[in-house]
Amino acid sequence: MVTEFLIVCPLVFLAGFVDAIGGGGGLISLPAYLMAGIPAHFAVGTNKLSSAMGTTVATLEFARSGYIRLKLAFFSVLAAIVGSLFGANMALHISEYYFRLILLIVLPLTALYLLLNKHALNSKLADSAKLTVSQFVATLFISVSLGAWDGFYGPGTGTFLILTLVGIAHLPINLAAGNTKVINLTTNVTALAVFLLNDKVLILLGLTAGIFSIVGNFLGASYYKKFGSAIARPIIIVVLLIFFAKTIWQFVS
Repeated sequence: MVTEFLIVCPLVFLAGFVDAIGGGGGLISLPAYLMAGIPAHFAVGTNKLSSAMGTTVATLEFARSGYIRLKLAFFSVLAAIVGSLFGANMALHISEYYFRLILLIVLPLTALYLLLNKHALNSKLADSAKLTVSQFVATLFISVSLGAWDGFYGPGTGTFLILTLVGIAHLPINLAAGNTKVINLTTNVTALAVFLLNDKVLILLGLTAGIFSIVGNFLGASYYKKFGSAIARPIIIVVLLIFFAKTIWQFVS
């Protein structure tokens, strides 16, 4: 029990730090739970609790900075709820073995993407503009799709949201970052409700790790203001490689 806290809490703090800088904190926090020996479904459910706590703080900061459009956020939330409910229920019906097998495929692909795309976690601000109908439609489609992904698995959602909201929906980066936090918080809370109803959340561990996530998010935001997001990629890649090696070892041993 103590070992789980010693492994999870520092890494969740690091995940919050990275998430505030450039997104992708879930690529550290979920592997942290799994490395501590938490069963996959409990790991995902408990990660939703700690992540939701940290994301709440980040979302409030973005709202105070004026990076959230209420109308766009409202419809994004509705779309994200639908996607997250679907994804979370899918996750509950997949066995532990196949869940870890999916991770063996997803994690190295994500690490490879981050290695090849040096600017994947950059988030420089830009001036906002009046949003078009096509931007709204694209944002809702992204909210449903990545909401399902976040409900099912989670890690990488913040990074993928920023990339698609800028690259596909063509939102200014500040609005994309703000809407990303709104969607991410929505999917975390929605999926958390599903996992709670199915008794797949370790409450004490999740709440404790959530405090570390909040502190990490706060310090990460302060760091970003001074130094930018360059440190996020190497931290995520190192953690992914460690977890990938551990997962392979579990399959062959």
